Amino acid sequence: MKNVPQSYKIDRKNKLVISKAWGACTAFDVLEFREQVLHDDDFDPDFCQLVDVTRVTELDITANEVRMLAEMSPFSTESRRALVAKTPLVFGFLRMFETMRSLRGEKFIRVFHDRNDAMAWLLAKDEAA
Repeated sequence: MKNVPQSYKIDRKNKLVISKAWGACTAFDVLEFREQVLHDDDFDPDFCQLVDVTRVTELDITANEVRMLAEMSPFSTESRRALVAKTPLVFGFLRMFETMRSLRGEKFIRVFHDRNDAMAWLLAKDEAA
């Protein structure tokens, strides 16, 4: 079995998908996650998502791949999606992704440095964005 540097958990009660990646992250890893979640019976595209990439040590994704990844999403444009990164490089790529998804109509996507801030924003979904 391949050692995949990512995982996810679906919390149906809180309508939340928690995604994590660590080590070296590639565009293929992101595409693999999408395939897994789309085929998961517990997945609902209206759920919120927390993406924790604070343990990513290497990013092997080009700007063109970020654009390609931003073309589509398994999540609804109404879903809240919080992306958390520690390093400036990963944070910058997530900001690029956030901007491109926003241009595609995604209203509630934000990048954070702190996981607690991200969770607070996700859980405040009944309040104004």
